This record gives sequence, C-alpha cells and structure tokens, in this order.
Amino acid sequence: MKRLWTENEDAALLRTQENGRDFTHTDTWRVFRIQSEIVNGFEQLSKVGKACTVFGSARTPEDHPYYALARDTGKALAQRDIAVITGGGPGIMQAANEGAHAAGGLSIGCNIELPHEQKANPYLDIDIDFRYFFVRKLMLVKYSIGFVIMPGGFGTMDELFEALTLAQTGKIAAFPIVLMGREYWSGLLQWLKSAMEGQGMISPVDLDLLMVTDDPDEAAEHIVGS
Repeated sequence: MKRLWTENEDAALLRTQENGRDFTHTDTWRVFRIQSEIVNGFEQLSKVGKACTVFGSARTPEDHPYYALARDTGKALAQRDIAVITGGGPGIMQAANEGAHAAGGLSIGCNIELPHEQKANPYLDIDIDFRYFFVRKLMLVKYSIGFVIMPGGFGTMDELFEALTLAQTGKIAAFPIVLMGREYWSGLLQWLKSAMEGQGMISPVDLDLLMVTDDPDEAAEHIVGS
C-alpha cells in the first residue's frame, strides 16, 4: 500500500534548499520559528515542577489492555505529585493524560503537527503545539525526571533509544527509564543482550539503565526514587 505524504515543517527544514527562494522559506528564516518554539516551550514548562514523560503508541484503542496500563501509570505518577507529560495525542498518550487528570495531577501534552494520527486529546491542562520534532524532544527531556516507555512503534523506539543514548553518554544523569509491559519488550531485551552486549557493542552495565515492569506503582516508585 502506497503511503500518502504531505510536506510539513520538519520536511521543509530537511529538504535541500533551492536557489532564489523567498527569504521566508529559507533555513535562515526558519531559525526564528525554531527559536520562538523553544522560548514558548521554556516559558510554559519551566514552572511545572517534577514531571515524567510517558511515551507509547498513538494507535492503541481505548479498550486495549495497554491503554488501561498507561492510564493506571499516569494515575500512579499523579498520586505521587509527579506531573505527566506526553506527546499530547491519542492512544497511549491520551491514556496517561487521562490517568493523571483523573487523579487530580497536572496533565501536559507536547503535540506535534503530523499529516495523520495526531490531534490533542481532551485530558490536557497544558497543551503546547510544535512544528519541529527536535524542539519537542528537547522539552520532553528537559522537564522530565524520568521516562516511562509503553508499547509503541517507530516513534516510541526513537524516543527510547535517544533516552538510552543520553543516559549512557552522561548527557543526563540519574535518569530512570522504565519499560512497561514485559511481554512486549521481551524480544527487544533479548536481542539487546545477545546481539549488542554479546558482540561488545554495549557494556553489560548499559542494560542496567532499563527497568522493566508490569506494575504502575512499581514504575512510579522507581521514577520517584531514582
């Protein structure tokens, strides 16, 4: 099946520039847009206090067990006075925001413009829209004390491995990363140990950066206590 493609701000930024284009479509002009997104994100998130970012699939339906798991995880974090940050969209993101909202906690969404799938869910106290993935990622890391990674697709994998890289290289310190859903992550964890660690691509201690559980309270306690 052929995928439909619509150019967005990230695509425009990454496209090779054409000579003679109007200044408002050049990379130089886009720097000002990027700057404004960073400033806006800093202003809105700088006073939220302790927060945890929850990642996961936008495609998870509300009647799926993973949705309930994410909702309970958001609730467990909020009950410990930890604000919940997500990508602001549907699926797992909505579930985590819903749990935090139901528990009376602060529920935050950092939304991204996409041609499909992504629209703000109805459980957000703070809703920030971004054009650029890398600015959004900056906010999700900068204002979090840890990550909870729920089952997801390519985007979730990207977020997981970026967090692992930042922790492994010391760019972020004492940063707990929790994988929720033992069955879902078991194949990946086995491959990391047998292939990456087995062939010396990572050190054995690198896998200690990950905590795996099916228990929302255990996940929340790990985030708070790390």
